[in-house]
Amino acid sequence: MFSLFKKFFGKYDFEPLIKSINFQEPELEKLTDEELKGKGLDLKKTVQNGKSLDDALVEAFALIREAAKRTLNQRHFDVQLIGGIILHQGKIAEMLTGEGKTLAATAPVYLNALSGRGVHVITVNDYLARRDAVWMGQIYYALGLSIGCLTHEGAYLYDPEFTTQQIANSKAQSVDDKDKKRDVLGAFKVFQEFLRPISRKEAYLADITYGTNHEFGFDYLRDNLSYDLTQQVQVTRLHYAIIDEVDSILIDEARTPLIIAVPDTESSDYYRIFTRVVSQLSENEDYLVDEKMKTVSITDEGIDKVEKILKLKDLYGPENLRLVHYLEECLKAKTLFHRDKQYLIKNGEIIIVDEFTGRLMYGRRYSGGLHQAIEAKENVQVQQESRTFAQITIQNYFRLYKKIAGMTGTAQTSAEEFHKVYNLEVVSVPPNKPMIRKDNSDMIYKTLEAKCRAVIKEVKERHLEGQPILLGTTSITNNEIISDLLKQAGIPHEVLNAKNHEREGLIISQAGKLGAVTVATNMAGRGVDIVLAGNPPVSEEAQKIKELGGLYVIGTERHEARRIDNQLRGRSGRQGDPGTSRFFLSLEDDLLRIFGGKKIKSLMESFNLPEDQPIESKLVSKVVNEAQKKVEGFNFDSRKHLLEYDDILNKQRTTIYRKRQELLEKKSLPQILGMLDILWMNHLENMEALRESVGMRAYGQHDPLVEYRRESHIMFKDMMNGFDKWLEENKEKIEEAQKNMAATQNNTQTSKPQPSPEVLKKIGRNDPCWCGSKDSKTGKPIKYKRCHGV
Repeated sequence: MFSLFKKFFGKYDFEPLIKSINFQEPELEKLTDEELKGKGLDLKKTVQNGKSLDDALVEAFALIREAAKRTLNQRHFDVQLIGGIILHQGKIAEMLTGEGKTLAATAPVYLNALSGRGVHVITVNDYLARRDAVWMGQIYYALGLSIGCLTHEGAYLYDPEFTTQQIANSKAQSVDDKDKKRDVLGAFKVFQEFLRPISRKEAYLADITYGTNHEFGFDYLRDNLSYDLTQQVQVTRLHYAIIDEVDSILIDEARTPLIIAVPDTESSDYYRIFTRVVSQLSENEDYLVDEKMKTVSITDEGIDKVEKILKLKDLYGPENLRLVHYLEECLKAKTLFHRDKQYLIKNGEIIIVDEFTGRLMYGRRYSGGLHQAIEAKENVQVQQESRTFAQITIQNYFRLYKKIAGMTGTAQTSAEEFHKVYNLEVVSVPPNKPMIRKDNSDMIYKTLEAKCRAVIKEVKERHLEGQPILLGTTSITNNEIISDLLKQAGIPHEVLNAKNHEREGLIISQAGKLGAVTVATNMAGRGVDIVLAGNPPVSEEAQKIKELGGLYVIGTERHEARRIDNQLRGRSGRQGDPGTSRFFLSLEDDLLRIFGGKKIKSLMESFNLPEDQPIESKLVSKVVNEAQKKVEGFNFDSRKHLLEYDDILNKQRTTIYRKRQELLEKKSLPQILGMLDILWMNHLENMEALRESVGMRAYGQHDPLVEYRRESHIMFKDMMNGFDKWLEENKEKIEEAQKNMAATQNNTQTSKPQPSPEVLKKIGRNDPCWCGSKDSKTGKPIKYKRCHGV
């Protein structure tokens, strides 16, 4: 085994560390649970007294493996420990799907949490944050560590004594609507047991905190908008983060900044007006669409037509710049954003669909007026536009951490970007058992219709044999097309997409059963475990499915990123199981039509094949691969471009937030922060306007980035000078108000009852709290351990 490791890892020699960890196992097995916990607490003291984490690694990894065996009945494989070492070193561990990344991460999480500086484990959704906090929390708890969890609903602490059923029922009782009541109960149902509600600040004070990138990022922004030190929640330094599905978070979501906005009173009528205007424009005549770059530009003829419709003399005159904004956003909404692909309509609202995961992104809105333009296009209520109050990109938020690491099944195809943007190295970890899935070459057809016929024919043949099949689609629209064709062919199947996500767990649990056919968007592609013969598995049925070739994954088109295709393939052939995968493509698919159609079309014509005859050759698959590389290159450049501009803004943001924190710590007046916030909000708007305007300067042989850097520096300097001048002019008023505020606070504090030292010495964890607090529902006194004893 170790010779295989050496061959696989080359310059990395993990053998001595793994041998040392394994050597400790027999001795640790002899300890009682209490002795094991004591050993963990002793190691924590040793680390906090100066022992380096590298020196503590062997003992920490051996302890976590033993705790996992006792609590979860799961023993870390050697390859999982190797993955853990890579994560501790601040690298990306690429581990195949089904290899147990979640368990592998517990070792470096535990090791780094011993320092007492807090470890953040970043997940892609609230469900996984709750699941992992409860599931993996058992291991950490057995070694004496505390576990926090952040979700959209609230913050929690892992507590084995706590049950949430009463809370769930009480919350649901106040809801009249049956569907909403079910949603409320559902939110508490999944992995919510043992999670005790606490404040967000307490969740950050835990040794280990689970949550999504959005929860951590927005808390950072909110902290830097706070008017009171006690209201800030991210009180610990951003020390170490392990990012699950790291490619999804650091690459796929990198183009979408986290934004806190406030409503603007701008009229929504303009979006409806310009929606009607653009509906009268014709493609190629009045505007040009570039599908490769995902841009749309209006032509001179189009400008003339718009001016005629609106009875304007000069659309691009200074007095009409706001109108140009409405026109551009409505054009984008018409040409680049499509219903049931980028978004869907639910209860009269536009809900964004995550193109990489296929999931609904509740609460997220397109910025810059685009969301309003889509609302106008779809004739739903147009919400007010917003003004940006605070923002940060995912890239720059995670750069705030002293050390980050990540894990995913698909990282090597993006290794260059990880290195250039985050200085993260990708290291591939071998599977515990050899991967025997058979990945067949692509089948490429001339037309979409011919491809669909071939897919249905293939499904019908395999379904009659009983082999379970998972069909992957890239959008809800295509998902429903395939479903309709299966219905016409009389093939029973389940459909999984963002429209029926409520049944996701049930559908996935049965997707590996004999004869099962499941049509799914990217929802079934990442972090989904499809068990052969269903969940729980039936051994005889599982054996029969293995004889049939395991789960058969059929991709009905290629995604723009190879990683997403690999995630879909990875649902099959996990942990040494057999499996099969194949992609069916057509020249009319978006990817091939935009990026590789002509090359493949000439190949098809040279073969002189009939419509229903596919090309199945490595040469064609290579062309498809090149098309994907092209798109990945475009997207990489786009993210790099975004980061170059945001780096300039990030330096200014850091300066402002540092200044703001200094004022907050000096107990400055809110009018203080308030003035600085208003100036910063206006500055963000000015920076956005500057960024749009410098793009035009490329025509005059000026580098837009250089122009942006130069002018933004002048703008920022003017803003800070303006703030300092305001402080100087109002110095006497501010000092007087601060004296009054300090006096008021002193009076308030002296009047508050405080416990005497004797009371605190005598009070037990299960005694009523000294403050006299009572439960609002039962009226009984709250125990000290649940109140101030927390």
